[in-house]
Parts: sequence; structure tokens; C-alpha cells
Amino acid sequence: MTKHTENRFEDAIEASLLSEGGYDKGDPKGFDPLFALFPHEVIDFIARTQEARWQSIKDLHGAKAEDALLSALSRELGNKGALHVLRYGFKCYGKTFDIAYFAPNTGMNPEARARYELNNLTVTRQVHFSERRPRDSIDMVLAVNGLPVVTLELKNQFTDQNVEHSIKQYKFDRDPNEPLFRFKERALVHFAVDTDLAYMATRLAGGSTFFLPFNKGDANGAGNPANPDDYRTAYLWKDILQADSLMDILARFLHLQVEERRRVTPKGVKIEKRETMIFPRFHQLDAVRNLVTHARGNGSGHNYLVQHSAGSGKSNSIAWLAHRLSNLHDDGGTEKVFDSVVVVTDRRVLDQQLQDTIYQFEHKQGVVQKIDKNTKQLTRALSSGVPIIITTIQKFPHIAQAIDTMAKEGETVDLDTSGKRFAVIVDEAHSSQSGETAMELRKILNKSGIESAIASEYLDEEEGLTEEAKQALIADMMKRPRQPNLSFFAFTATPKFKTQAVFNEPNPATNRPPFHHYSMRQAIEEGFILDVLQNYTTYKRFFGLIRQIEDDPEVPKQKAAKALGRFVSLHPHDIGQKVEIIVEHFRSAARHKIGGRAKAMVVTGSRLHAVRYKRAFDAYTKERGYDDIRSLVAFSGEVRDPDLPDESFTEVGMNKGIKERELPDKFASDDYKVLLVAEKYQTGFDEPLLHTMYVDKRLAGVQAVQTLSRLNRTTAGKEDTFVLDFVNDPDEIYAAFKPYYEATPPGEATDPHLLYDLQHKVEEWRLFDPSDVDAFCNVWFRPRPETIASEHQELNSIIDTAVERFKDLDEKSQELCKSQLESYRRLYAFLAQIIPYQDTSLEKLYVFVRFLIKKLPRRDESGAFDLDDEVALQYYRLQKISEGAIDLADGETQPLKGPTEVGTKAAQEDQVPLSSLIDRLNERFGTEFTDADRLFFEQVAAAAAADKTLRTAAEVNTIENFSLVFDRLLNGLLVERMEGNETIFARLMNDQKFRELASDHLLREVYDRLRRDSDLDAGG
Repeated sequence: MTKHTENRFEDAIEASLLSEGGYDKGDPKGFDPLFALFPHEVIDFIARTQEARWQSIKDLHGAKAEDALLSALSRELGNKGALHVLRYGFKCYGKTFDIAYFAPNTGMNPEARARYELNNLTVTRQVHFSERRPRDSIDMVLAVNGLPVVTLELKNQFTDQNVEHSIKQYKFDRDPNEPLFRFKERALVHFAVDTDLAYMATRLAGGSTFFLPFNKGDANGAGNPANPDDYRTAYLWKDILQADSLMDILARFLHLQVEERRRVTPKGVKIEKRETMIFPRFHQLDAVRNLVTHARGNGSGHNYLVQHSAGSGKSNSIAWLAHRLSNLHDDGGTEKVFDSVVVVTDRRVLDQQLQDTIYQFEHKQGVVQKIDKNTKQLTRALSSGVPIIITTIQKFPHIAQAIDTMAKEGETVDLDTSGKRFAVIVDEAHSSQSGETAMELRKILNKSGIESAIASEYLDEEEGLTEEAKQALIADMMKRPRQPNLSFFAFTATPKFKTQAVFNEPNPATNRPPFHHYSMRQAIEEGFILDVLQNYTTYKRFFGLIRQIEDDPEVPKQKAAKALGRFVSLHPHDIGQKVEIIVEHFRSAARHKIGGRAKAMVVTGSRLHAVRYKRAFDAYTKERGYDDIRSLVAFSGEVRDPDLPDESFTEVGMNKGIKERELPDKFASDDYKVLLVAEKYQTGFDEPLLHTMYVDKRLAGVQAVQTLSRLNRTTAGKEDTFVLDFVNDPDEIYAAFKPYYEATPPGEATDPHLLYDLQHKVEEWRLFDPSDVDAFCNVWFRPRPETIASEHQELNSIIDTAVERFKDLDEKSQELCKSQLESYRRLYAFLAQIIPYQDTSLEKLYVFVRFLIKKLPRRDESGAFDLDDEVALQYYRLQKISEGAIDLADGETQPLKGPTEVGTKAAQEDQVPLSSLIDRLNERFGTEFTDADRLFFEQVAAAAAADKTLRTAAEVNTIENFSLVFDRLLNGLLVERMEGNETIFARLMNDQKFRELASDHLLREVYDRLRRDSDLDAGG
């Protein structure tokens, strides 16, 4: 019986491709190993489709015409690559020949469609590909008009072989120098397949060949789901490699990615160029095709969420989607679905990648325009209908002003959006997409639609506004909900509740957002990213604080607690001990990783923390003579350290002149190993050599996921990551990551009536009346590009009246009132996008409240509460609490939470004595400390006080005579405490002034303590 053999697996695939896949059966004997072509099929295609040009070659070369054409084709395949030749043809003695025809984008070109139908795709089994090893054969080759484009090695578990054997066969039995396997020149992708799994590679390189999974995913993890009617991997040949699908991939997905990197060598700067043939991964292909299909069938006016994990290849997915949408026509094939595609991104790398990728498809300039100058450039691009526009969202609010400025300069720009539809691709969807700037994007891109939809019944309802103000108010109100001529395609790995609510087009399979999902778990299991929680170590600091003042003032509990925590975290001993742990850990456990190229990031709590970390880091490494672990620091602006009032610090200054834009490249070089950051490089920073992270900052929610995910990028030799966390609890990190590990269930929808409840509560404070709101809106909505001085005065005057009434409230009422005002502002901005209220009173109140909040007295910030002069650090210790993995597979995922009960109460501060608050902190963070656990000098003092010789000397001597005995014993006391305090010990031994100062302090401390213990008078 042979029903279970590999041949039967081949039979099944071949039968499917021949009967349903659009292929003809190829003849393995027709393959020429030298040309790595099926010559008969090549000549047949040329003769059938380009008869006149082929006849001219025959007239010129006679019997050698076929050899001449095949030689010319082979030469161009070697020089330009198979993908280029497939798309743009090849030259033979002055004639350009096509080797393939691709399906047109529209139905308006029947001739192009007829040419496409002339393609001949073949599936050929057991192809002998080598002249040197004529018995070797590849299981299956797919060819387009005689040009091989796909190879497959097939295995069958029933014969005790699987996909790993296929991969091994490609690596060790398929010489990459054979013409069929040469990179770019013939076959463009190689599939290793068994009945359960599929992998692919686009470059064979012997044992270092890198195969990527090409699987659908199973229950949010790796692999493929069971198929009740077929093999688990049947999608590969029934869908992906089906003739029309493969031709579509060759035409619109496959591309050559060229990366250049500058490397400094002793001989100068060397430019290293690396080429990678990009074949879409399954989830990328599936996402783009599903989005395109839905947009083609349903038109504009839909908001899609694409929740793809880090490591999903988002940049390529966006490039493919932008290209497809810019050429997309409706089901009839006659009308474009979108007039322009706007890609909203802050990433410079995406700009160039998008342009380079799309140029390969279109092979012409002007398809993509990057808006890198000013708003005028964006205005011109929108008005002239550039197919793909790359910009930041911040430029949209200034378009009206730009048009006015251009008109004054004599340049007329007609930004007419009537009848136009736009696709907006959002590179990173987050809460800012629901802000006023995003609303302006909608208003600009549907300018004509909003203007035409301002219905008279709305205007009639507004008696308190002028006609011009009414129209402007309605326009602003109507920009908030979904616009019928706009479709948003939002990409993110970590959607919040608001993101899911706004980009809510349901996935057809689950009937809920996201529209497409590629989970963190699948990305980890498939090896596209690393699990950053596998090696997670937490430290906890134990400290005690004492009051330095006689008084015991009443202080607000929360603010004082934060101030005390900040006092400890900025204390030189806290940072000094952490720097020592960081440096010694990195040198002993991390730097040898990734072949000695591993790098680390230190995440600090503030800009001042970053400055002090940098100073402490450099001092420690210099003192130790560690010249192999240089650091860079990243923070914005200028920082002044209260302990160094005469100095100021900037990123460029502390980095010895390295400019901000140069920092990523400098950090990537061999010169630097550690990057100290404060609110920078915690999102969107991709450095594959980043292996270890030291966290000294409170992290939660999406911020925790984004920050720690800086480690997850893969590179050759990187097998794991490491996190050492001084602040956060493993349970908190688990809670942050869990919603994004597999599926992200949405929470309950927000009740739309909450907004009216909140409107009532806000108005109940009687800070303003309807006439104040109308007066403000009449000024605000006057049709001018910019507010003039007199209008600015009017606006402030109206708001100031409400501010004065606010000041008359007691402190508790002010807190509650302001909380409700802020809640109304946030809730309206959110709900108005998903609920068409059509209520102008809500919009007017929103505009008024937005500006009122800006002028209300600011509540005291926690950071401004200063207890530095009132407390001192009594004892301190860092202790490892946990290490190992945080397992995200455990537990249930909780839904994302949205607004529910809002603006009803403000946080109340308990007033407690400072001493009791310190006791609470010590109780929470402390353990059973012995005297030897105190700070270093306290350790020495405690040991000295227990020494019998010193005790006796103190009882019978003045402090001057006692000092003679103390100085003689001090060295021994210091040596006993040397372990774990090497830095300060070395300073005491080597720095005479430092030693004298420290010795004098210790002398007085020990003498006074011993005298008190013996109840002796201070004078002795």
C-alpha cells in the first residue's frame, strides 16, 4: 500500500493546481539546468504573444534564434533579476520582449485583460535542476511562461518526515550557486511544506538560510487550524499559489528591499548594502487582501482597525495597502474607490521605505509625495490629486491659513473635495487620533461634503448665533462623526478602548473589531519577535526616612507620598547603588550576548533622573576603569539640577556634541553600549541589538507594553532578552501585557446618555449661562483664517467672567467642578465620533469648556510638593525579589475599559502628620533591619559603637583624645565593611580630603552615641 507516501501528497497538490488552480502540467524533461528555464515554454509564449518581434529575431539569427533569445533572457535575469524581468521585460538585439502579462487594475482595458489570459503557468514535479548532480531533483516547480518562480520541497508525516526535513534539505542539499537557486535570478521563493505547516525563504544560503513561517495561525498562536475537508496546509496551493493569486503577488507584493548602513572602519566610512527579497507573510497578504476586498465592495466611509503585533512587518503592510488602495476600482472596474491615499505617520524610515517599495511597482516618479516642508506643500498635494501622500497629522489644522497665505502671495489653490474620496492610513492608532487635530483632518478631506450637508433645520434651531457662526458651528460639529467620503485604516499593536470604538468595522468572522488580527502570541511563537517577559528580574528597595525638623506639619497624604518617593529615587545613594548593579550586571551577564554586540537601555523616571544617572554612570565607569561600556543619554530640552544650581544640562552637551538625529546611528555603532532615556526612545525605536533593559520608572498599561517591547526585535545571534526592574511588580506587568497577548476583548459600550448627564452637572455650577456660550461661539466661529487682536480680547473677557465665578467656589468644589469640565471635554470628543448627536448645544458647550479649562487656576502638581529639607534617608537596601518568566498564557484576558461614571467626584487628600506618613512608608518598604543594614557610614558607626576599646575610650576621654584611638581603629572598621561598598571604600582610601571629612563626621557620631549610652556629660 502506498496511500501514505510523499508521492500521494504531491499527487494531491498537483491535482488541485491542475483542476482548480489555473495551471498546466509541466514536463520535467523540458527543464534546461544551464539556463534554469523551460525553454520550450519560453519560446512558445514569445511566439504566441509577440509574433512580429520574434520573427525579426528569427530573421536575424535563423536556426540560432532560440539560443539567442534564451541567452539574452538569461543574461538579463542575471543582471536585473527575475522580478524586474517579469514586470518590465528583457531586451534581445534591440527588441523588448515581455515574459509575463499582469492583470489590469480596471475593467476599462479589455486588451490588457486579454493579454493577461495568454499567460501559461505550469506545475512540474521532480525537476532535475543540476548538471553537476543530475540525479538530484526538486519536488515541485511553479513556472510562469517557462520562467521558474516558486520551488517546493514536500514532506509527509506518515513517512516519518516533516517540514524540518524539507528545511534541512534546502539548507544542505540545494546548492545556492545552482542557476535555479541563485538569489533574485530565477526562483523567487522556496516553500518547505508538510501536511500541517509551511515555511518559506527567498534566499538560499546553505546552513544559514533563514526560513519564515507561512502559516495562518491557530487559536491566536502559531500553526494552522484543523481543516475538516483537507490538509491543514491546503490554503497554500488552493489560495496563495493559485494562478491569479500568484500573479497578483508577483505584480503587487513581491519586492526587493535594499538597506544601506554606514559603518565606521579604521580606513573610513564603509557603506554596507543588504538586499532582501520580500515575499509577504500570510497575515500581511491576508490583511491587505481582505481590506482591499471590503473597500472595493463597500466603498468609502468605513473605519478599519488592524491589530498587528510588533514584528508583524507593519511598514511593508502599509506600503502594500497604500499602493493597492491608490489603484483600487469598484466591482465594475470602471470607477476609482479612492482619489488619494493619505498615510499619517511620524516615522521617517516609513517615508523612504514606502517610496522605494511603490517605485518598484509603478516604476515612475510622482506617485508618492512626502510632505516634509510645510502646510503649503500638503495643500498643493491634496488639490492636485497626488495618489499617495505621506504626512504628519499636525499639518492639517493649518491648511485654511495656508490657502489664505498662498492667495495673498498670488497662488490660487482650489481644495475642492466634492465627489472625492480619501483613504487615510494611520501608522500608529492611539488616543490622539480622537483629538481636535484628527478632527481637522476629517474636516479638510470632506470640506465640500460638510458644507453641502449643513441643513437649514439645524440653522433654524440656533437663535443666539449669527448666520456665519451657525454655519461654522455646524461644520465643526459635523466633522466629528464618520465621514462618508473617508475610510480610515488604523494600524496598532496595542489598541485602547477608544481605538476599538472609533475604528470599529467588524471582522466578518468574529463580528467585532479588529478587522484583522495578528497576535503577540503568534508573533512570539513564530519567532518574529522575542518574549521580553521570559527573563524578568525585579528588585525592591527597602528604605527608612527620618524627619530632620522639630515640627510635625500636616501634609496631604498622596502628594507627600509622591514627594517622598521622588526624594528617595533622586537620592545619590539610590542612583549610585542602581548604577553599580546595572554596570556590573551588564558587564558580567549581558555584554557577551549577540556575539558580544548586545546593548542595554536604562529607562529613568524623569529628565532630572536621566541627568543624574548619566553623571553617576560616567563617574562609576571612569572610577572603575571600565572603558568598554560607554553610555549615551536621551532627554528633551534643558535640565537644571537643584544640587548644581550653576549648571544646566542638555542631551547634546552630555553626549559630547552628538546631535539628536545622529544618536540612533551612534548607539547602533560599536562605540556605545548603554542608552539612558527619559520619555524618549520608548516607542517606535527599533534597535535589534538591544538585549537588556533596566527599568527605574513606574510603567502601566500600553506604556509598559510599548516600552518593554523595545527589546523584542530579532537579529542573528539574539536568542533571549533580559529585564531588571527596580520599580514595578510582576503582577502589574502581567496585567499590562495580557490584553494584547492573544485577543483583545472590547469592554461595554459607553452609554450615550452619560454625556447629557454630564452636561447638566457642568451647567449646574452656574459659572456661565447660555448667553455667555453664544457670545463666545459668535466670536470663535467668525470666518477668519486667524483670530485678530480684538477678537482675542473678546474671547478672554467672556472666559474670564466664568473664571472669577470658579474662584468663588471653595477648594473642594473647585476640584469637583474642574473634574467634571475635563470629563465633559474628553467624553464629547470621544462619543461624538461614534454617535451622531446632531445637537448643537453639545458642540457649543464643548468649544466653550475647552477654552475655559485652559484658564482655570491650576491645581498644585505633586512634583511641586517639596519635602527635601524636612526628611533624610536613614537606611537603604536593594534586594532581588523575583526572577524568571512572567507567563502570559495563564489567566483570563479582561476587557478594555471605557468611560462609565465620569466627573462625579474628585480625589480627596487626607491630611496626616509627616512622621506617621514616614512610618507608614517605612512599614510598607522596610524589613527587620539590623544596624549593619544601614547606609555605609551608619554601618561603620554601628560597628564602632560596639567596639569595647572605643567604648572604654569614650567614657574616660575628651573627643580630642578619643580621636587618637578612633583613627587607629578606623581602617579596620572600613575594611570589614568593604564588601558591597567598593566604590566608597576606594574613595576613602585614595582621596585624603574626602577621608578627613568622612572621618570627622564618624568621629563625632560615634563619640556622641557612646557618651549618651553611658550617660556621661558631653564635656567628659
